[in-house]
Amino acid sequence: MKKYIIVALGVISLSACSKKEEKKVSQPKGFELSNTMFKSISLAKVEKKYIVDDYNFYGKISADKNSYIDVYPLVGGNVLSVNVELGDHVTKGQVLATIRSTELAEVQKDVSDAKTDLVVAQNNVRVAKEMYEGKLNTERDVLEAKSQLQKAQDQMQRANAVSTVYNVKKGNIYSVVAPISGYIVQKNINKDMQLRADRSDNIFDVANTTNVWAIMNVNESDIDKINLGMKAEVSTLSYPDKIFYGKIDKIFKIIDPQTNAMQARVVLDNANGLLIPDSKATIKISSSENDTALTVPSKAVIFDDNRSFVVIYKSRADLKVKEVKVLKQVGDVTYVSEGLSEGEQVITNNQLLIYRSLNN
Repeated sequence: MKKYIIVALGVISLSACSKKEEKKVSQPKGFELSNTMFKSISLAKVEKKYIVDDYNFYGKISADKNSYIDVYPLVGGNVLSVNVELGDHVTKGQVLATIRSTELAEVQKDVSDAKTDLVVAQNNVRVAKEMYEGKLNTERDVLEAKSQLQKAQDQMQRANAVSTVYNVKKGNIYSVVAPISGYIVQKNINKDMQLRADRSDNIFDVANTTNVWAIMNVNESDIDKINLGMKAEVSTLSYPDKIFYGKIDKIFKIIDPQTNAMQARVVLDNANGLLIPDSKATIKISSSENDTALTVPSKAVIFDDNRSFVVIYKSRADLKVKEVKVLKQVGDVTYVSEGLSEGEQVITNNQLLIYRSLNN
């Protein structure tokens, strides 16, 4: 009887050991990031921020009209030389073109005549005073001579002023000079051209492009979305990966009946000269609301089966998939209304691979 009991206990003992081994073998091991995978991931904290709205508008780059000058010829005549081309940079006072003009001869003649009349008037005053002292004329004669001298002086001042405006030096050559430093953005003159004295068209446009404008078109339905002082990010086709920053400084309260759009202006620093007038531009406007929400980088959000998820990281062996309710996505930032707590860390790189591994 004891023999049977011992055998039974042995069988029970072996059976128990077998079950422990089976339980140990069948227990799955939790997911853990390998060294290689851990080095490839990026993390970001869940942060509370004010909700920002972004709106995209289209427009073009324009030269600053306050630093944009039309250059007109003050005289007619034959164009002897044109010293600049379209797109050239010029400095204030630089000679842009020269014109041979008979009008300058008349200006010079007026100056010469005024000088002669002034000398004659001065001599007449001197003679009148001497004769008055010798009792040979009256005080009225002296006053008349002084009056003629004043007229001659006024005429001299006028002739000199005209000569200065026409930049008369010597001969009949008129020099067209740059009124400001900037770029030649329009040119309507060529060598040997004959310019009429009554010409009403400008021959050059000079624009200082140190600062430029981004003029954006705002549809009627979007007018209530923009305000003065709103931050703007401008990009162009020439430099699609470069962002130029500015603010709305003027809103033109007029709707173009042809486009049904209103225009707004953004001032941009263009000291590097990358922004070219008349080039197409995309303008992104940002405005901040009074409400706050939790945010994560948009690239951290996984969209699967019409739902949104993120992968929460606590440690290499403690990873968790959480479903979130997206409030809105604004560029690189996604606002979340449910599913996350401030300060949690989400994976922003290779999270899709980890998401699939955790769900398998």
